[in-house]
Amino acid sequence: MRIPLFKIYIFLLLLSCKPPQSVMAQTTEKYTHTHDSSTVNGAERLNNYLPEIRGRKVAIVANHTSMVGNTHLVDTLLALNIQIVKVFAPEHGFRGIADAGEKVNTAIDEKTQLPIISLYGKNKKPTADQLKDVDVILFDIQDVGARFYTYISTMTYVMEAAAENGQQVIILDRPNPNGHYVDGPVLRSELKSFVGMHSVPIVHGMTVGEYAQMVNGEKWLANGIQCKLKVIPVEKYDHLTLYEVPIPPSPNLKTMSAIYFYPTTCLFEGTILSVGRGTDDPFTMAGHPEYRTYSYHFTPVSMPGAKEPKFKNEICYGINFSNERIGDNEIISQLKIEWITEMYNSFENKDVFFTDFFHQLAGNSSIKTEIINGTDASKIKASWKKEVDEFKKIRKKYLLYKDFE
Repeated sequence: MRIPLFKIYIFLLLLSCKPPQSVMAQTTEKYTHTHDSSTVNGAERLNNYLPEIRGRKVAIVANHTSMVGNTHLVDTLLALNIQIVKVFAPEHGFRGIADAGEKVNTAIDEKTQLPIISLYGKNKKPTADQLKDVDVILFDIQDVGARFYTYISTMTYVMEAAAENGQQVIILDRPNPNGHYVDGPVLRSELKSFVGMHSVPIVHGMTVGEYAQMVNGEKWLANGIQCKLKVIPVEKYDHLTLYEVPIPPSPNLKTMSAIYFYPTTCLFEGTILSVGRGTDDPFTMAGHPEYRTYSYHFTPVSMPGAKEPKFKNEICYGINFSNERIGDNEIISQLKIEWITEMYNSFENKDVFFTDFFHQLAGNSSIKTEIINGTDASKIKASWKKEVDEFKKIRKKYLLYKDFE
């Protein structure tokens, strides 16, 4: 079936009007490759995957970040007469407004009347019944490059289900805003969970396309199976690029500061502290009502994406990490474990500071022990260097873009 010329013209026009995306103003000498509006995401490279899906029954794994210019990928493909049979939605839902951890219900999309099937909650992996009318699965979601950000876990389960049921998976790749470094402890297998499925550092430095190739190539899917996988790469992007996401990827990552700090500040989710959910800029701060040694304070309130935040309507005292300039090379290219050690050392009731969730987020149990024992942050960082170096050797095999090293 040929696509009418006027439809092609309309979509080329939409692509020319895509939102501006610019590099952080405060860059360092290391990051010499700058990002501009010429970067073309995989979803926008229609000619590279339309032949693969035309005439086939398509399922799409997508959320609010799945945009082609100013138009959602689902609407784009429907207008091009692609047969979409259903949409799978990750954590936060198809529209990206659900709280972290909130149950996302299966529903019908009001605009397209397509069934929206949640892949968060009890149904994290597509079932054989959900895939029986599907030939090919498109995955297009903006990630932030942290092991515990659950979109890559959803992608893994989708790949696994596709391998078991005979579907092809096409990853429409997008840049990684934390793709310019690798850092953090490597996950221990006994701590595998939905917030960490593979033996990778907290910051893996890969796009979702590269990560998918690694999962497939290293046979990390169940029973070592592999899916039929194709990645549509990003044009004019590499791992020296400091990429600004045009759309917040989840309700509580509202700014680039939050995205840069997230690999570190998310570890506070495994403590008694608040990370500022229910404020205008969560994950850029940490605090607790019982701190009195800090002058900075914030008050979490109920808001979309944080309906019942920790310490709702209570004044929390702590640190605003945004006071550390995000243009500082050290801030944006290292896991800041010293932020955790400082706030632990200044908390009076240390016995309740950590929760069991901290082990899952950190990926091992020794980090917590080292912090409690007063080990210097630099020595804690040194403890994971060898395993990070080993991971980098695996990572290198699957890179699609020029690396930072």
